[in-house]
Amino acid sequence: MCGNNMSVPPLAEAVTVSGLEKETAAVIFLHGLGDTGEGWAETLMSIRLPYIKYICPHAPLIPVTINMKTTMPAWFDLMGLSPDSPEDEAGIKRAAENIKAIIDHETKNGIPANRVVLGGFSQGGALSLYTALTCQQQLAGVVALSCWLPLHKTFPQAASGSANRETPILQCHGELDPMIPIVFGAQTAEKLKTIVSQQKVTFRTFPGLPHSSSPQEMSAVKAFIEKQLPRI
Repeated sequence: MCGNNMSVPPLAEAVTVSGLEKETAAVIFLHGLGDTGEGWAETLMSIRLPYIKYICPHAPLIPVTINMKTTMPAWFDLMGLSPDSPEDEAGIKRAAENIKAIIDHETKNGIPANRVVLGGFSQGGALSLYTALTCQQQLAGVVALSCWLPLHKTFPQAASGSANRETPILQCHGELDPMIPIVFGAQTAEKLKTIVSQQKVTFRTFPGLPHSSSPQEMSAVKAFIEKQLPRI
């Protein structure tokens, strides 16, 4: 199992885009702070592959310190956006267990973990990295957009039991990101290369792109998904 037997979030808490034919693979994609799964489900529709199921969970509503404790969709609390900001360690670990429960749920329903790509944007991308690097089931790949590695100081030790030390990671970042500056993305890529095999980490930057996605980036994501989840 990937994690412990925490309750699987009911499907009402995720937007699921079903495959157009027999589903032999899944992409689980986590949205950013203050967002929901809806927008990313639409974006993924534009690059969908017919044999893949796309699952876009909604984060729970919690008070977020960085936004004056306003309650909003968030995977875990955020105290700041610099690499030295204090972090919500308990919240990050709890969120990762919830995502592992979704992976386990798919495994039980016939899509093995090695046919699952886990990804996300911003805070969701951060959680996808942390989840994959602490997961005991091998995934097909990880897509990390405009994000960072949570609890980075606990790695590589925190990944000692992970089955994903050889799992390909596609990390993308906009060169004009004002929220999570590209330098943090580059530092994250360097850190990832100390945790997983260097040749498994691809860091792509996109000129002119702020803290968002673009058709060029999504076409890179689609190519990565097609490579890691080929039709069987």
